[in-house]
Amino acid sequence: MAFYQNIFSKRLLQKSVPYFFIVTAILILVFNDFFGDEDGFVVFSLLFFTALTIWLIRWIFIQIKSILRLKKEKKQAELMHLKSQVNPHFFFNTLNNLYGLVEKDPGKAQQLILKLSDMMRYSIYEGQNDWVTLADEITFLENYMDLHRMRYHKEIAVRFDIETEDRNVKIMPLLFIIMVENAFKHGVEKLRRDAFVHIFLKATKQHVDFEIENNFDAEEIDDKAGIGLNNLKQRLELVYLNKYQLEISPTHADIYKIRLRLAL
Repeated sequence: MAFYQNIFSKRLLQKSVPYFFIVTAILILVFNDFFGDEDGFVVFSLLFFTALTIWLIRWIFIQIKSILRLKKEKKQAELMHLKSQVNPHFFFNTLNNLYGLVEKDPGKAQQLILKLSDMMRYSIYEGQNDWVTLADEITFLENYMDLHRMRYHKEIAVRFDIETEDRNVKIMPLLFIIMVENAFKHGVEKLRRDAFVHIFLKATKQHVDFEIENNFDAEEIDDKAGIGLNNLKQRLELVYLNKYQLEISPTHADIYKIRLRLAL
């Protein structure tokens, strides 16, 4: 109760301060003869307007601080919303596959469940953090690709080449998964044979360079192919403003390539 009383008292004081300065200014102008000599009036006026200036500066500072805080909260809320949209359909697809696999191949189903559990734990808990280590993101991607290899009943060529100077550098969580998921969803899942995904990750303490290339069936591309990538672009703008380059380009008629470069 005392806490709310203190807040109320502070707000009441903040609201009453401007009225005090206004009333005092009016009194100075109306009753300036009360001071007698001109020097006393000038000194008092200087003191008054100095106090008024200090109060105005403080008030402006408080307003700017409040605006910056609100912008930060809005940015965090928007970022959390975008993170929550990352790869939910993959989990649903995997669970559907597990339903039939539990009876046919219980051992394989158990392996899938463990990997899926690790991925969901990372996505739910670590994915809500502002930063994670590059090592954690690499493990998440490796689990994702392992799950895909176990899901499909066809041969897929998946290559993940890594060159890292320090795997403990901090990056935004769930940074690469949208690009990898895009390659599998619109490439591997649509192709009946000869599907491939090639990934190259190079990282130093100052930069991260991520490239992914996959083939696809041009006739199977749908209108929603860019939803995940739009999510990625928005998150990059929020976290890596002016510190990233995202290049998306078909290198051939049936090959898709994405390159992301970050300055840490």
